[in-house]
Parts: sequence; structure tokens; C-alpha cells
Amino acid sequence: MRAVDALMECLKAEGVDVVFGLPGGANLPTYDAFYDAGIRHILVRHEAGGGHAAEGYAKASGKVGVSLGTSGPGATNLVTPICDAMMDSVPVVFITGQVRTELLGTDGFQEADTIGITMPIVKHSFMIQHPLEIPRTVHEAFHVARTGRPGPVVVDIPQDLSRADIPYEPVSDVHLPGYQPTIDGNQKQIRLAAKALANSRRPVIYAGGGVVGANAGPELTELGLADKFPVTCTVMGLGGFPAPHEQWLGMLGMHGTRAANYAIDEADLIVGIGARFDDRITGKLSEFAPRAKFIHIDIDPAEISKNVPAHIPIVGDAKNIIPRLTAEYRALAPDPARLEEWWSRIRTWQERHPLHYEDSTDGEIKPQYMIQALYQATEGDAIVTSDVGQHQMWTAQYYHFNQPRRWINSGGLGTMGFGLPAAMGAKVGCPDKTVVCVSGDGSVQMNMQELATCAQEDIAIKVFIMNNGYLGMVRQWQELFWDKRYSQVETGQWPDFVKVAEAYGATGMRFEDKNTLVSDMKEALATEGPVLVDVRVTREENTYPMIPAGKAARDMVG
Repeated sequence: MRAVDALMECLKAEGVDVVFGLPGGANLPTYDAFYDAGIRHILVRHEAGGGHAAEGYAKASGKVGVSLGTSGPGATNLVTPICDAMMDSVPVVFITGQVRTELLGTDGFQEADTIGITMPIVKHSFMIQHPLEIPRTVHEAFHVARTGRPGPVVVDIPQDLSRADIPYEPVSDVHLPGYQPTIDGNQKQIRLAAKALANSRRPVIYAGGGVVGANAGPELTELGLADKFPVTCTVMGLGGFPAPHEQWLGMLGMHGTRAANYAIDEADLIVGIGARFDDRITGKLSEFAPRAKFIHIDIDPAEISKNVPAHIPIVGDAKNIIPRLTAEYRALAPDPARLEEWWSRIRTWQERHPLHYEDSTDGEIKPQYMIQALYQATEGDAIVTSDVGQHQMWTAQYYHFNQPRRWINSGGLGTMGFGLPAAMGAKVGCPDKTVVCVSGDGSVQMNMQELATCAQEDIAIKVFIMNNGYLGMVRQWQELFWDKRYSQVETGQWPDFVKVAEAYGATGMRFEDKNTLVSDMKEALATEGPVLVDVRVTREENTYPMIPAGKAARDMVG
């Protein structure tokens, strides 16, 4: 059969039920194979939209996402989603077309060195050099993407090789001698960690997106309940531990709660699980958690002691390690009363410094209230995607995620334009779930063209735009740190989002009254098909609390 038909067989063998892509000259053979393949293909309007949709699909469903692009600009348009997937450890296979082999290196039409361009931002990449390589390479790509620390894999296929005839035989096993991720964790180290936990007086469990990626939310919860351990999560880890909960400190980091950040600052032991101690969490690294010892559990050995020295490192899969740590801890039967004084301090912080804002006394919609209204309208039962900025942080603060894979956002790369296509992918992956995108008037315009895809494919996402007429987070920084010298941050009142929605075949709505916002949102959620809602909020509202860049957690403001 043709190599591209073998490619389709491999995708089906990997359980692929949908791909997101856009055809072009170099991947025309692949698209011809789709004609008879029986795999759902969703035609996006921009390759970046397809890449982010594949990410949203992967994050919501737990499966490997698949995104396709042609050579040259098709592949370079995928660079941002590829980098985004790398930063957030998202398993996506990107299949790109390439010019014919005789044209490689000649600057042929739509030629780009896709492998060279993407090499720093992929987990692995494959350049097909012979058509017989295609079946095994596809299976290896999926294996690498989903195992160990998940991540993006690029498969670049020259056009002439993709249309060649090959003798196809199914690949039943994948064995890569040079790629053997450690998943078990060292039992001695786990035992040491349990003893350290038993001896601690001020412990904090700090969980990141790796807990969600490992499907280890239930195991994390069980560890937290093994004693009265305070638990906090990064913006990527939200939902890994149920919120609200009496042991839940809230999110930590730059816009986390004071209780979470103060607890980290004064902890004597921090158990970091599936987290990488990045700058949005640590603030000033030299002053991060100065009193603490660190247990660091991560499947990627490169993360251990990268930013913070791990006193007890454990390399392996969180879903495998956490239950063993819990069992070892319970076997020690430590005195739970030792944590009472610690909890007394934490409760004091929680009472003195709750999340708060000054609500309006008229019909004006405060952005924080918008998220609270959305939580009420959805009854907390929705998959929520976001773009990047103030709306992202307010959603993380005020929408209480009690399950993993319900909160989908761009964390490491911070990609504006992520939210809408990610919601599209999440809805395709979880069609029975309510899927909501919270975006800003700046972010949403970066991939708003995918509304056409949603309309054509009947993907019923609900997009709520927090419209303040500014690039809000940049404006906040200019107000606080640049003497309110607002430079190129006002977006004005364009476009008319209601008209744009209608032009794309979606339903457009505009909400401006706080007093009817919950019922208005319920109406939007009940409307069939894709819906785009323009919610007019307070123009100059700041996201607090906040750790200023380069400062320590104890220096929080707001």
C-alpha cells in the first residue's frame, strides 16, 4: 500500500479518533489517504489553532493529540503550539509535510528546515528518510510522546516518500534501547521521604501539572489525607487536589493566595510532586523557602535540583510513587498532634488574608465577580480553558477546580490565543462535558478564526470574553512598575464581538449588568452551538495578591 495509507493504519492502531490539520502541497498525499481512512479530520483555519486544539484534546482526554501541517509556513505556524506543548509536558504528535527529497537544501518552494527549527522545543523529532521507516516511526512517536515526561514529537515526511508504495506489516511492539524512562522510584528514597514527613512540624505538599499528567490526582488526595498535610498546587496543577477542602491552601505563586505562599516561605519540609520550581512559584530564588528541606518527586531527572536543591530526590512516575510514600508514612504512625501549631498559623493567615476585592455597588461587573458568576452558572461542573493574562489568574483564583483535567491553560509559555482552540479540542475529546473558554479581548483575537471551525463542525464551546479594552496584565505592570505610562496597551472597542460571532456562524451575546449576570450566563450555556459572549468588566482592575517580579513570597502586595 502507499506509505500514507500505512500511516493511517498506524494512527488507527494507536487509537486515534480525531486529528486537527490543514492541507497543503507537501502533505497532499496524506490528505488523499484521509479520504478513505475513516479517521475524523477537523479542518482548522490556521495551523496554530490546530496545534492548540490538539493540546486541548490531550489535556482534557488524557490521550495523545495529533496535529498536521504542510511544509514551510504550515510547519512554522506550528512552532508556537509545539513549544507550548513542550513547556507544559503535553503529549502531541505533530506530523508535517516536507518538500520532495530532491529539493531538500535547494530553498525550494515552501521548504523550511522543520527539524532544525523545532529541535530545541520538542521532546523528540523524526525526519523520514525512507518510506519503509514510516510505520515504525509513527508508533515510536506516540510511544515517546505519551511515556516518561510527556511532550511533543515531530514527524517530518517528504512528499515523495509519503506517496511511495511499501509492503506494510503492522508494528506490534516498540522498543527504544536509548529511551527507558525511570518510573518506579527508589524504595529507599521513598522510605527516607516518609521519615522526613513524619519528623516535620511545618510540612507543605506542593503539586504541579505533572500530577495531573500522571493521572495521580486521587493518589495525591490520599497522601494529603494520610495526615492533615497542607496542600497547594501550581496554576498547572489545579484540580489535582479537590478545591475547596479544609486542607487546601489555594494556588501558590505570583498570584497565589497569601496563605499558600506564606506557608511555603515558613515550611520546614516541602514535598514537590510533578513540579519544576519555576520562577512564577519561587519568586526570588535565593530567598525561596529558606527554612525548608525539599523532597522532589519527578519523572524527569533533569528537573531534580535544577532550580532548588533536592535533599531527597525521587525519580519516577507520581502515580506509582505517591501510594508507596503514603503507605510508608502510615506505617510510621506519627503523632498528628504535631501539626496543630502549624495549622493554627495557617488558619490565621487564611482569616487575615483571604482572596478579596471591592465589589461594585451598581451594575458594573467586576472581573472577579464574572468568574464567581461563571462558577455559579456552571455549578462548578465544566472544563474551563483560558488564554493568558489577568483573566487567567482570576479564573485560577475564583473558579474552584475539584477534579483534574478540568482546567486547561498555557502555563510555561504563556501563549495568548491558546484558549479558544484549546476549548475546541477539549470539547472534541470530551463531547459530553460543558466546555467553557475564558479569554480576554486581547487574547481571543489571536485565534478567533477557529470559531468558523466550531460552527462548521458543530463544536459547542462557550467563550466568555473578559472585555476591559486593555491588554490587562501588561497595563497592570505599567501602572505598578512603569509610573502608569500606558504604552500600546489600549485595544479600544473593536471589533464588535457579537457581530463577529454571527459572521462566523456562532451566537453572539453581550452582558453588561452584574445583577443579571448569572442568569445571562446560564442562558448562554444553554444555547445550542458555539457561543461568544462579550462581558464588559471594570476597565482598570488589578490582579491581587501579587509577588512582584524578583521579590520573595513574604513581599506580596495587594
